[in-house]
Amino acid sequence: MKDKLKKYFKETLIFIVVMILFSNGLSLYKSMSLNKDQFSLTNINLINKEVYKRDEQKPLLVHLWATWCPTCKIEAQNIQTLSEHYNVLTIAVKSGSDDDINRWLLENNYTFNVLNDSSGFVASHFNLSVFPTTFIYDRNNQLVFTEVGYTSTWGLFLRMWWASL
Repeated sequence: MKDKLKKYFKETLIFIVVMILFSNGLSLYKSMSLNKDQFSLTNINLINKEVYKRDEQKPLLVHLWATWCPTCKIEAQNIQTLSEHYNVLTIAVKSGSDDDINRWLLENNYTFNVLNDSSGFVASHFNLSVFPTTFIYDRNNQLVFTEVGYTSTWGLFLRMWWASL
């Protein structure tokens, strides 16, 4: 019985490692087609806020998502948690009017900064085809990480910590 448990544990562990490697490889492949040129993010009007203000001493996470995206809904709490510690600017892509997005935020108790990209202009600039997509910039506005698809809170914190060094 003990040998069977060891075997199942080992097989489960191998499966988890393979899935992590596969998902990271897929994310890397998907991120290769992104436009990684600088994009000006100053003086942006946000939903229910005047203008985005960035703390220049901290890195910036730019997160493109949509209210209709199932993975984005799962990852939203991770973004909320991160926004309480770091500069976070999220961009809701083709998710309706400001009122629609604000209602969704209120229903889910989210307070992170949101820019409404109702036409998809910003998403097309970055050449996005998959949501969510995350860009992390260091204090000097240099892109240091891109992530396509779901990322855990731990993974986001680790990348932001690395970008702040």
